[in-house]
Amino acid sequence: MIKLDILSDPICPWCLIGKTQLETALAAEPDHPFTVEWHPFQLNPDMPKDGMDRRLYLETKFGGKDQAIKVYAQIAQHAEKIGLEIDFGAIKRTPNTVDAHRLIHWAGIEGKQNDVVDALFAAYFKEGRDIGNIEVLADIADSAGLDAAVVIKLLQSDADIDNIQKRDTHSREMGVTSVPTFIVDGKHAVPGAQAPELWQKVIAELRERENAT
Repeated sequence: MIKLDILSDPICPWCLIGKTQLETALAAEPDHPFTVEWHPFQLNPDMPKDGMDRRLYLETKFGGKDQAIKVYAQIAQHAEKIGLEIDFGAIKRTPNTVDAHRLIHWAGIEGKQNDVVDALFAAYFKEGRDIGNIEVLADIADSAGLDAAVVIKLLQSDADIDNIQKRDTHSREMGVTSVPTFIVDGKHAVPGAQAPELWQKVIAELRERENAT
């Protein structure tokens, strides 16, 4: 198996689009060589702990309402093109994602990482839930088969906050500036939400390399 490390943030729409397109490729190549692991990268490392109003966040980030609408119209168009349903209107707050990343980390220890990543994306982009809220995160953990009571206790502590922040910082120091970023076999970085055809080409090249050795 070949490691595919994915740097992502669960409030990043391009990360959801990139995941969807990757999984389309993997479904078409059921004997693909990848084993996937998710890693933390915060789009907004300076976000207040309680998050902020989404409209204010977008207008501040993109320099006004009109530009924010333009950017997200393009994202919505791309999502629709690949059959991905996103309800941007349901999202009222932009959260701090440290706790969501902690949950993803703990889910990885339990072998349920992808289930939790899926649930976080669904909660935020389809249901408009605040994934910075401990109760919401505990409910997501429970839906993925984790012990919600244990997760609540962990989230109420400082467990693994340093871990998440150090990994995030390390990625930036290595030159990562945006997500999603995919690292193939610990060597090759593939930035952005890539089409399924690119991933199928990568898989084919990896097979050729394996057959040649």
